Amino acid sequence: MENLYLLLVIVLAVLAIGDLIVGVSNDAVNFLNSAVGSKAISLRTIMILAGLGVAFGAFFSSGLMEVARKGIFNPGEFYFDEIILIFTAVMLTDILLLDFFNTLGMPTSTTVSIVFELLGAAVFMSLIKITSSSGEISDLINYINTSKAIQIISGIVLSIIVALTIGAIVQWICRIFLTYEFEKKPLWVSVLFSGIALSAITYFILMKGIKGTPWAGLKFDIIGGMKIKDFIELEVLKVSILNFIFWCGLSYSLIKFFKANIYKVIIGVGTFALALAFAGNDLVNFIGVPIAAYQSYEAWISSGVNASQFSMEAMSAKVPTPAAFLILSGLVMVLTLWFSSKARKVMKTELDLANQGYIKERFQPSLFSKFIVKFFQKISVILEGLLPEKLKKKIELQFSGSANQKKFVNDPEAPSFDMLRACVNLAVASILISIATSYKLPLSTTYVTFMVAMGTSLADRAWGRDSAVYRVSGVISVIAGWFLTAITAFIVSGIIVSLIHIGGFQAIAIILFIILLIVGKNFIAHRNEEMEVDRDKILKAESKSMKGVMEESSGNIIKFFKRVDLIFGNLIEGLSKHEITILKKGKKNIKRLNNEVEDLRENIFYFVKNLDEPSLSASNFYIVLLSDIQDLASDLEYIITKSHKHINNDHQKLKLSQIRDLREIHEFTKSIFKNSMETFDNNSVIEIEKILATRDKIKEMIQKKINAQIELTRKVETSPRNTTLYFNILLKTKDISKIKINIVEEFYNTYKQINGV
Repeated sequence: MENLYLLLVIVLAVLAIGDLIVGVSNDAVNFLNSAVGSKAISLRTIMILAGLGVAFGAFFSSGLMEVARKGIFNPGEFYFDEIILIFTAVMLTDILLLDFFNTLGMPTSTTVSIVFELLGAAVFMSLIKITSSSGEISDLINYINTSKAIQIISGIVLSIIVALTIGAIVQWICRIFLTYEFEKKPLWVSVLFSGIALSAITYFILMKGIKGTPWAGLKFDIIGGMKIKDFIELEVLKVSILNFIFWCGLSYSLIKFFKANIYKVIIGVGTFALALAFAGNDLVNFIGVPIAAYQSYEAWISSGVNASQFSMEAMSAKVPTPAAFLILSGLVMVLTLWFSSKARKVMKTELDLANQGYIKERFQPSLFSKFIVKFFQKISVILEGLLPEKLKKKIELQFSGSANQKKFVNDPEAPSFDMLRACVNLAVASILISIATSYKLPLSTTYVTFMVAMGTSLADRAWGRDSAVYRVSGVISVIAGWFLTAITAFIVSGIIVSLIHIGGFQAIAIILFIILLIVGKNFIAHRNEEMEVDRDKILKAESKSMKGVMEESSGNIIKFFKRVDLIFGNLIEGLSKHEITILKKGKKNIKRLNNEVEDLRENIFYFVKNLDEPSLSASNFYIVLLSDIQDLASDLEYIITKSHKHINNDHQKLKLSQIRDLREIHEFTKSIFKNSMETFDNNSVIEIEKILATRDKIKEMIQKKINAQIELTRKVETSPRNTTLYFNILLKTKDISKIKINIVEEFYNTYKQINGV
């Protein structure tokens, strides 16, 4: 039995590495998004600063895993064999839950997840103990620290309201006084802003970084013989003033003598600070449970008592974590930060919601988001009516007519927002978290940083009339996910600990295997998704000249025809084998193709605005081309959907002759349009006339097949559903071929026009 428990501790150690990876992938959004979104500094520099912050934070962590040890439950009420099962259930649940949110690209709180996993596992184990001893449900209060759960829930609500409101107010004030032309303001303005922002950030470093380290307990005569920790917490005004004076002086020197961009400095320091605090304080969320399990195992081994009789009262004492564990954890966190693609996916969610310009909105509007937007629009109208006309005009002037604002529109390489908003995000988040830490308020770091970013976006008018319902819907979805995290963590960990209690080590092995399969499947699906994103993707036209638009369009036509042929091939293969999975693949591919086409259509406004005056005729070609592409994709989607429904309902297979006819049509049209693709690729259109000449041949071939099927239907055919499906495919194939010819012809006519042929 001793060896089995040792094996379980080793398994938990391995799971800790996995938890670090999935946890950092989700939490990286907290300290990276302001720097990445503003693009004030290079991505390499951002990652170096964040990596250093994570490394320092892990190394100087307090190492006190109190949440895992006794923050949620009373360890003295459990025996070693029960505690180890609770910890196992928590780690299995945490990896599964965080990987789920990472796959969705949704930010959540690792603190909330670990707390409610511990709570759920402890509650279920307590109920098992109470039931087996014929106790009362009311005895549950003896096992669980219920106040902690209440704190966490209140922390969610408090974080949402406070962070959103303060972020919006501060950003609005900063934009009013600094505008979008903040870099052109007098020197003293930049120095003052920098002094305030950097003071807030460095105080945050002191509060969250030094707290709990060996340095925190040191005493110095210069601060009245107080401990550093106590001085920082009690003498807030003195520390803040000294901070402010120091940073104002340094900022002045950097701007005056070194011509430094102080806003970039703020963003760099802020990124480092939040990364340090994240590693120093949230490390417990990832390794706290395995460390507690290891220390519990050591205590049990040294006692010589049976596992089912050894009380875990010893866990109530403070036991520091060995430095080696902290250093190793920091290394894993840094490596994850550099290489995790899922971290970038989670970051993209927040950046999209905060984006200053036009993007493809990820979230669809809900009734609730529409209601909220309309409600606040009415409130805004009422408030504006109370303001003097001159004041309204002045405010409007501060928010409009800026080149800086316009540069965010329709440029994938442009920042999501400017450096001023990035600085406000970092400074406000630092201030709020520092205040919460000082007054022991249960604010969540994840929730604060996210909601501050949403508040500054709202105040900065990133949520305009064209995007508000989508952005609000996204924020609501993220917030709902936070509450879902708590509920899911509680229930799943409780179920797992119950199964483990019933099935023992065999149940652990089975559950671990299932979770590894799920996580592995998610990883493979995510990797495949990333590989598919850029492969044969239809790109937006970015050229300003007619010639450039033609070259870009030729490339898109090639990609489009290839993908149409692939999807049509999937259709025929699925029908011939009567295999639903092949058609599912076809539906997935056509959905992705339709989404890309829709992106192109939504980009028409910016495409036309971007064209040079002599090349305006390109807009007509481009619009017609998009219309044809969309019609073709719709026709293809129709027959894929009908075929999928046919097979899914287990109707009769198409006849071999029908499959043969479809293959014949496909191969004939494929060979013709292969030549056109080669022609486009070689920037030569001489052969296009030959392709256009086949228009009647394609039409005649398909019409013969239709006529033949009509005759068979009258004399032989007995399956109405089979016949209907086949006719639908033939008629839509006829339309698809016609549209493909039209695309080639439109390209050819435009080519002749611009080249005078």
